[in-house]
Amino acid sequence: MEQFMDMVRAYADALGVRPSTVIQRAAKLGGSAWSKWEAGDGSPTLKTADKIVKYMEQNPAQTETETTL
Repeated sequence: MEQFMDMVRAYADALGVRPSTVIQRAAKLGGSAWSKWEAGDGSPTLKTADKIVKYMEQNPAQTETETTL
């Protein structure tokens, strides 16, 4: 779970958004879902985690080099 959370955090940082924004875009979840996951009050289902990972793979964050071209 922590590896998944770290991956979402890194992706969000690369985009300049909050992790909650990533999961809202990827899995149509409310903003409070991320807070609950971080607090240990819940966790994503495997289906939801897979959906978020797939979204991040299909929508890679642009690197600084790509944005200056």
